[in-house]
Amino acid sequence: MHFLEENEGCDVDCYFQRKPEKLVLEGYRRWMAGFETGSVAPWEMTWELYAAALGARPGRQALAELSNFVRTLRHCAACPMRSFPFNAHHICRDECLTLGLIAGYQHGDRRTAQTCLSAIACAARGPQISEAAESFADTLAALDQKLLPIPQFAIEDVLARSRSQTVH
Repeated sequence: MHFLEENEGCDVDCYFQRKPEKLVLEGYRRWMAGFETGSVAPWEMTWELYAAALGARPGRQALAELSNFVRTLRHCAACPMRSFPFNAHHICRDECLTLGLIAGYQHGDRRTAQTCLSAIACAARGPQISEAAESFADTLAALDQKLLPIPQFAIEDVLARSRSQTVH
C-alpha cells in the first residue's frame, strides 16, 4: 500500500488507525472471528469498538449494517473469506478487497468497487454482496466515517500478487 505514503503523507500504520478504516477492518475481522469460533466474545468486542467510536445509537446502526454485510459475504462469497486476527498489523487479500469495496462505494468509484466485488463473489451472488456493502458504506459515510479512496491500480496489484499464491 505504498500509494498511502505518496498520496496522503500517511504510512500503513496510521492508515489502519484512522477511525473509518479501523471500523471496517477491525469490524470485519472481529465479526468473522465470531462466526469462525462460535463465540460471542468477538461480537461483543465489535460492539465495544463501534459504540466507543460512534456512540451507542450510531454504533448500533453501523454495527447492524456491518453484521448484514459480513453475513451476506460469508454466505455468498465465491470462496471462504479470510482475515487476520484482530489488531494484526498486516492485511490479507480479502481484507484489502473488503476495504476497496467499501471505499469504492463511498467515493463513487464503481470501477474499483466492481473489481473488488468480482474478485470476492461469483456473478450470481454479486448483487447481494453489492447491496449489503453499499448499505454499509452509505451508513458509515452518513456518520462521517469515510475511508480514504483506494485506487484501482492498488487493487489490481493486490489481485496480481495473490494470483501467484494459494490464498483459499
